[in-house]
Amino acid sequence: MRVILIGPPGVGKGTQAKLLVKKYHIPQISTGDMLRANIQQNTALGQHANTFMEAGKLVPDDVILEMIRVRFLEADCKDGYVLDGFPRTIPQAEGLELMLKKIDQKLDAVLVITADNAEIIRRLSSRRSCQECGAVYNLLFSPPHKTDICDHCGGKLYQRDDDKPATIQNRLDVYESQTAPLVEFYYKMDLVRKVNGMGTIDEVSEGIRKALE
Repeated sequence: MRVILIGPPGVGKGTQAKLLVKKYHIPQISTGDMLRANIQQNTALGQHANTFMEAGKLVPDDVILEMIRVRFLEADCKDGYVLDGFPRTIPQAEGLELMLKKIDQKLDAVLVITADNAEIIRRLSSRRSCQECGAVYNLLFSPPHKTDICDHCGGKLYQRDDDKPATIQNRLDVYESQTAPLVEFYYKMDLVRKVNGMGTIDEVSEGIRKALE
């Protein structure tokens, strides 16, 4: 099962990716994790990518795609993978398709998890972080036992700037501008499977199961 996961921040992609990994016994491939691993392991690709990062530049798509190609050919990807966080743009999607053809692979589905912006803002703005140990809580789903106090270390909880409604709305606007063309790109390839992300974890998981049947 070769799947791309697409969805706005806060829609639960990470949770659903882990469930797909468990169900299909395939790895979750995050380009951020992959990039860090290459740099830590001092691979040739990691060294090349690091020259851009040290210069304060974005790592070019062709370098990321080569890392993905190498990763796809590893043994644990033989039965598929969940690709999370890539592609984000049309050129990246086109580059990915070209690379997949070269290694004789095809995507099975592009899962697009959707949710109302108002609900996403409600979810994300309910997050609180501990100033001391960094533990994260959600006032809706996993609240602390005592208001504004960390269960683990007793530190004070606060709302990060990234979790404030105005910042979240900006992230959603960026997502929408980047992703709408991407979804259309995969629609033309008959790969898009839309899943309602407004329910519980189990309900969304069931929606994904049906979408992949």
